[in-house]
Amino acid sequence: MKVIKLTKYTPETANRIRELLIQLSRSGKDRGEIPKSWFDELIASPHHDMLIALDDNNKIIGIATLSVHMGPIIRKNAYLEDFVTDASVRGKGVGSALWEEMLVWAKEKGCKNLEFTCGNGREAAQEFYKNHGAEIYDTNFFRKPLE
Repeated sequence: MKVIKLTKYTPETANRIRELLIQLSRSGKDRGEIPKSWFDELIASPHHDMLIALDDNNKIIGIATLSVHMGPIIRKNAYLEDFVTDASVRGKGVGSALWEEMLVWAKEKGCKNLEFTCGNGREAAQEFYKNHGAEIYDTNFFRKPLE
């Protein structure tokens, strides 16, 4: 297994990433294909990346989407948007390998923290984060749709 940065779009890659995102969130099924333009923008950006875990046959078995967020007090933080491993490999170290690469990525970008949310009812994910040294903050997450 290896973890690399996504650097090239293919329809097969897009389909596999969509399959993994459906495992992460039920709402992924309803959104259809991920447009090529999204991948092009992600790959071209110096502030966003997708890390992908590949098995020995180069099948994508995990992903993590990261962004750099800028602020005036803490200059840079990394934000983890999507993090999922295929159900068939959970508990086999794939998540831990992705996690370690996320930390390397964030440090290379000059970030002070890695921030993310984890929904209620996701006890296994929350336990994973705690076991990897993440602290849970008592906060509320808000979303204001712009459409």
